[in-house]
Amino acid sequence: MKAHGINQAIHRLYLDVTSEVSILTPYDTIEDSISNEVVLIENVIVGLVPSTYYNLEGMENESMLDVIK
Repeated sequence: MKAHGINQAIHRLYLDVTSEVSILTPYDTIEDSISNEVVLIENVIVGLVPSTYYNLEGMENESMLDVIK
């Protein structure tokens, strides 16, 4: 889950796919592992817009109570 705005959240479900491959050439055989991440589902959940919003980042715990009062 990832926050996306004040009232939204994005949920994504990923599938990790790993394949072992062999490439045949006239002179050599090359073996390698290939990995990829595939998004299976993506859903945005929208909530209600809050009537107030406080950004209290960087404030001390003691001064947060002054904002509430």
